[in-house]
Amino acid sequence: MTPHPPAQPEHDETPRQRLARNYGEQLQEVRVAQTAVQFLLAFLLALAFTPRFPEITAFQQDVYVIALVLGASATALLIAPAAYHRLVFRRGLKDRLVRATALFTLSGLTVLMLAIGASLLLVLDVVIGGPRAVWLTGAVLGWFGLWWFAVPLWTRRHGRQPD
Repeated sequence: MTPHPPAQPEHDETPRQRLARNYGEQLQEVRVAQTAVQFLLAFLLALAFTPRFPEITAFQQDVYVIALVLGASATALLIAPAAYHRLVFRRGLKDRLVRATALFTLSGLTVLMLAIGASLLLVLDVVIGGPRAVWLTGAVLGWFGLWWFAVPLWTRRHGRQPD
């Protein structure tokens, strides 16, 4: 097996090379999120067919529907880069592809976070019920928001600026 050649420094890249590299990096990010959303959606889809599902409360049923719709929406957004790529492939639109993929991914992660929160609320409401379930879900959503959005945005604002 031959080692990969060293990556070119960003400042030596052509605009076309930079777009190709950026798109490749984005696809790696999307793959991680797609796996998470697939497991979540599979869990939610199967949940309706479990023996205890008819026993859930009206609140739990509403939360389930919200979680399911959010999970499906996150799936659509996180798979959208593949469909978008297929439709604009070899049309000279790589710059738009990279921007659209970034938007789809960020939107998909946001909706995925909400889907996880709704799913967690459903499970916690079944297990411990009431206000504790809501408070714990809020705390977990805050934790996600911190690491997925606040820290990266802080770093973006205060980190080293590109040359």
